Amino acid sequence: MKLMTVGGGCFWCIEAILNEVKGVEKVVSGYSGGTVPGKPTYREVCSGLTGCAEVVQVTYDSDIISYEDLLVIFMTSHDPTSLNRQGGDAGTQYRSVIYYHNETQNEIAETVAKEMAPYYENPIVTEISPLQIFYEAENDHQDYYANNPDAGYCSAVITPKLTKLRKMHADKLKSISA
Repeated sequence: MKLMTVGGGCFWCIEAILNEVKGVEKVVSGYSGGTVPGKPTYREVCSGLTGCAEVVQVTYDSDIISYEDLLVIFMTSHDPTSLNRQGGDAGTQYRSVIYYHNETQNEIAETVAKEMAPYYENPIVTEISPLQIFYEAENDHQDYYANNPDAGYCSAVITPKLTKLRKMHADKLKSISA
């Protein structure tokens, strides 16, 4: 099993998307990239003052899904050209970011970003940085979409992203849902 840590707006969205991918064993919502001491809380991260981004840490089987394929799914599941914003979520805590765990991941992330750039009208602004520390988010943020599919944010924001995922990457998903 290998690890990937990425952020692309609200962690609830990225968690729901990556949970559908074949080879993904676990997705944990959390925070990374901050500069304040101690484990940050959701409220502190939402303030934008911690420097942390909302991220997910993915445990995956590299014999089933490659890091490169996971990054392509990630990059097409949010807007990597939007600086510190995804839809209505604004602030550095919602930045597009890939936190690599080793130099090989760094090289793959840089390559994927360059290869995907021509598909976007605007430049990709996804931060690619080494993972320093990952803090797991509070329990009520884990499996948020699975536990709250009818919540307003889930219906309005996450469900359309899942529909797009299922159209673009059906061959890489655990099961195809409508």
